[in-house]
Parts: sequence; C-alpha cells; structure tokens
Amino acid sequence: MGEALRVGIAGLGTVGASVVRILAEKSAELTRQCGRTISVTAVSARDRNKDRGVSLEGIAWFDDPVELARKGDIDVLVELIGGEEGAAKASVKAALEAGRHVVTANKALLAAQGLSLAEIAEKKGVLLNYEAAVAGGIPVIKTMREALAGNAITRVFGILNGTCNYILTRMEQEGISFADCLADAQRLGYAEADPTFDIEGHDTAHKLSILTSLAFGTRIAPSAIYMEGISNITQADIRAAGELGYRIKLLGVAQKTDSGIEQRVHPTMVPTASVIAQVHGVTNAVAIETDILGELLLSGPGAGGNATASAVIGDIADIAKSRPGFQHGPVFGRPAKELAPYRKARMRAHAGGYFIRLTVHDRTGVFAAIAKRMAENDISLESIVQHATGEDSADRKTVILVTHETTEAAVRKAVEGMEKDKHLLDKPQVIRIERAA
Repeated sequence: MGEALRVGIAGLGTVGASVVRILAEKSAELTRQCGRTISVTAVSARDRNKDRGVSLEGIAWFDDPVELARKGDIDVLVELIGGEEGAAKASVKAALEAGRHVVTANKALLAAQGLSLAEIAEKKGVLLNYEAAVAGGIPVIKTMREALAGNAITRVFGILNGTCNYILTRMEQEGISFADCLADAQRLGYAEADPTFDIEGHDTAHKLSILTSLAFGTRIAPSAIYMEGISNITQADIRAAGELGYRIKLLGVAQKTDSGIEQRVHPTMVPTASVIAQVHGVTNAVAIETDILGELLLSGPGAGGNATASAVIGDIADIAKSRPGFQHGPVFGRPAKELAPYRKARMRAHAGGYFIRLTVHDRTGVFAAIAKRMAENDISLESIVQHATGEDSADRKTVILVTHETTEAAVRKAVEGMEKDKHLLDKPQVIRIERAA
C-alpha cells in the first residue's frame, strides 16, 4: 500500500462539499481501487463558520487559497473557486509551480489560461486534470485524451449547457414561453440570478474551446467562436420545428475543414429521430466523429454537486494510481509547446440548410420579393409556406422558409435585403439545420 495522497480543496461550495463527503464515504473502496488512501488534509473557503453539511474536523483551514497551494500539506490542489482570474488562477499556478498536481472544474480558467498552465504542468512533470470542466459527469476528456488514441477526430459537437437544454425542453413539452421557463430554472437553481453566461452561449463556448484543442491539437481560442444564445427562441419556432420534424437544441460544434477549424455555438434544429434530439432537461451529450471509430455519443448528467464531484474524484483517483517517475501525458493531448496556432475556417457551405421565420405584411408582392432576395444570393429553397400562428392577424402573417445547403453569408445577406424591402414587421429568425447523431 502506497503513501496516502493528500488533497487540498480550494472552494467549498456545493461541489467542494460533495467531494469532501464522497471521499469520506467511499474511502475504503477508493483505497482498494487506487492502492493507496486518499485524504483531504487542507481546505480553503471564504467563510470558516458556514455549515456545509460535512465534517472538516482534523482538516487544516487556510483563509487564502494561494497559501494552501504553496504551503499546505498536500500533493494535489482541487480548485473549485471559479473564474478565469483572481484566486483561481493564482492558486492553480502556485500549486503547479510548487510541483503539485491540480484538479479543476473551472472551464473559464482553462479557456483563458489553459495553454500557460499546461506549459507549467508539463515542465514540472505534474498532472493538470479537468474532467469536471466540460459536461459534468460525462468522461469526455478522458475519452478524448486516452481512449481515442490513434483516431483522427473530424468533428465534435454536443449539448454542453444543462440550463439551456432544460429551458428548450420545457418550452417544447409544456408550450410555455422562454421568459417563464427561465424564471422556473432560476427558482429551481438550474440558472443563476444573472443567466447571461448560460443563455447567451458563453458557458458552451468555453467548454467547446477546450474540446476543440483536444480534438485538433490547436491552441485554445474561445474568442474565435461564433456565438448565439437562445433568448430569441419563441414558441412559434418550437412549434414550426416540430411540424417540420425537428427539435431545437443549443449546440456547440467544432469541425475540421480544408481551410481551418470551425467553431460555433447557436440554436440548432436537429431531426427528432436523432439520438441527440432525445437528450432532455439538464442532461448533456457530446458526439465525437473519428476516422477509425466512426461516431461516438456520450450522454449523462452535465451539472450538479454529485455529477461534477464524480468527475473531480475520478481525476483525483487517476493521480492516486500514478507513481513517482511516471511520465504523465500532455494536458491537451499534445505537448503545450506543440499545439498549433488556431486557424479559423473560411465561411463555407452549411450542409444542413437553414430555417428562416419571417413576420410580414399581408399584402401582394411579399412572397415574390422574398423569393427574389433568395435567388439573388443563389439560395435554393426546399419550401416556402405561410405558417399560421396565434399572433397572426388580417395584415400580419408568418412565413417559414427552409433552404437547401448554402452559406451563412448568403443567408444573412438575403435577410438584410428583405429588411430593406420593408416587408418585415419583426426581426427575422434564422436557425441552422444540422445533421446529428
């Protein structure tokens, strides 16, 4: 039996408290699996006196997480503070520079600082594990770093934010508005008081940027992601999608093209018969397409104390199983210094077409003007129909267009032309249609 692995935890919120509890409850089983005991020897949080529902007896307390990282009697720092700067960055950097392993659930930190932190970890010969940073309890990082060795990944996409998936699921199943769904999500704790980070796609973008680096060996580039949230999705869109045989999901998509890497986050219509369309509520799902294996879909709990804690403990267990002198693999699948500069792909044809919803004046010549704008931009239409909604009236109608394969630029240019024609009463809705697992 090896020496005990000493763990320090910075941040004792829901996830941190769950990690402390589960490590205590599963101590005997983890010792059998890892060949050594795992013990929490030090913690740091803002409020020493707060009742977290777990015993901290015999555990050293540090008011400053950076002091914990530098001077705590620990082998591993578990960073659960959050944020891309401040104490989170400083404590992780201090631990790595001190030659200590790090486990983090902080996707914002990795998206912003991942490359520099990976360089320190690889120089010091320690592990920087981050399974919990992407898709909660789903082992997608381990799968991409280890299980897919030899596979060339061509595309990775998925549902990476449980808050958005919960809202879209309830909008479809219960016929209620985005605003009402969001209010319920906040009441139930699925959405923050300020939900912008989730509903406008930022959370998904951070996670996607990490998956992109792992998949394609590029430096993390969250600022290069096309991003669109779900706040403009209406019941009219949900109903029209269902009638056309689709379901709306917020997807993060990264794929390799001849001109570079394409990264995008946006609402997407996926066929209702696809597996990813069956992913409901706060569940996450990630699809990985490779040259050898083909397509792999991983699905499971994407958030919450137990799901995230499970991923954190899995990372700690991996460290416990490693031995002194063992050569650890690179943080992002390739040595940090060998990660290629990110090269953004040129605008290209989207193989699934587009759904376009227009609210127009009910007058002669509108359909002809719409068709003219589409033809001017070489957009072939699969269908163009007047679509009845509860908001239609004698002089207000809804028109639904479904295009064949075309480019984002062409669609946007056509829509801008329609707006100039002054036939539109509201801002047009444009949603990509995606082939899906």
